[in-house]
Amino acid sequence: MSVPVPVPVHVHVLVLGGTTEARRLAESLAGDRRVRVTTSLAGRVAAPRLPPGDVRVGGFGGVDGLAAWVREHRVGLLIDATHPFAATMSRNAAEAAAQAHVPLLALRRPGWVAQEGDRWHSVASLAEAAELLPALGERVFLTTGRMGLAAFAGAGLDALWFLVRSVDAPEPPCPARMDVLLDRGPFELEGEREILRHHRIDVLVTKDSGGAATAPKLTAAREAGIPVVVVRRPPVPEGVPVAATPDEAVEWVVRKLYAEGSGGADGSGSAGGPGASG
Repeated sequence: MSVPVPVPVHVHVLVLGGTTEARRLAESLAGDRRVRVTTSLAGRVAAPRLPPGDVRVGGFGGVDGLAAWVREHRVGLLIDATHPFAATMSRNAAEAAAQAHVPLLALRRPGWVAQEGDRWHSVASLAEAAELLPALGERVFLTTGRMGLAAFAGAGLDALWFLVRSVDAPEPPCPARMDVLLDRGPFELEGEREILRHHRIDVLVTKDSGGAATAPKLTAAREAGIPVVVVRRPPVPEGVPVAATPDEAVEWVVRKLYAEGSGGADGSGSAGGPGASG
């Protein structure tokens, strides 16, 4: 009995991007002639680093808009490689993939793990982080980005001074006493040490974004004995498979291509058929 040989297929892969991992994934997929890759960016950064392949910028108009775009552009595979805290987009992706009967994968770099000597305070939200700050310090290094600064703009925090680091300039409402540091990672350890020293920082606030690009601040805080308020990331929508690295995501795409070229597990020959979302 002969073994079926996969036939060449051409699949449109939509990557919901905005992260380093999304860009690396697009770079890997762009070299595969079986794949057409489109990366969608939210448009919140003024000058994003564009990945190879097709790029679209802006929202879809919610779940129905994303599902309609997937159908209209004949997307065969959907990969949610958005920021670990883009919870609304991730929920929309899960619901839209189910509507359009398209396989969905979440690409999420692993979160950070506390090490010996760390003084971490885990919280569920920016609002909870703001409530905790007065008991921890007076000079805050706020590295949660420009979105959500309103949580730190309350009158109860007027006695605190904030150094806010973001890629683009923040907009009000903002903390009452604040300096802004416009910068984009990756960051080096010595640079993070100097920021803590120069600005006399005594508490750091960050989201559990994971990855190496922004992790040096955690090492610098550990060395200086500075407490760190870590906002926990939201969970991936239930039932959505997760890849920890771009390479794992590429492997998932290749498996789907093989299944389609072989006629699929149900013989339909469609990577986007119902029941193919695993």
